[in-house]
Amino acid sequence: MALITVFRSADARAEEDARAIALLLNNSGIPATLLDDSERGVPEGAWEVCVPQADGPRADALIATHSPDAAHDDSHGLDMIAVFRSAGTDTESEALTVKGLLRASGVPAEIVGDTRYPNLPQQVQVPRAQFTEARRLIADALAAGPAGAEEAEAQGEIS
Repeated sequence: MALITVFRSADARAEEDARAIALLLNNSGIPATLLDDSERGVPEGAWEVCVPQADGPRADALIATHSPDAAHDDSHGLDMIAVFRSAGTDTESEALTVKGLLRASGVPAEIVGDTRYPNLPQQVQVPRAQFTEARRLIADALAAGPAGAEEAEAQGEIS
């Protein structure tokens, strides 16, 4: 039975990725063979996953939909999403206040809007992974009101 290579890697995660792909294929009913560089024909430092030639197209399709990089991809948590939208005549100052609150609390925040026209709506955006924390901080600040802001400012002056 002729085997074909459906995955080969020599990067830092090569063994981990190859094992994950072999497990995925075996669990999907495709007999997968895991090979390292001790096998003849495998480049030094590389890991390979081989399957019977007839299963190649199905294995390729499974691997394409279950990329090993997807398990290590944290970038969606960094996508910026709106946590606050200002409206009315004080949009710029509201957005700047919320941005300052979030940044002072360690949450990265950016304002999105046309600063040439401060009366137009603006958004404060934060990384998706910190959205819940940002919403909590804003809610706490709103609940504390102006008195809470003055108290926080006074504590900052004492420290």
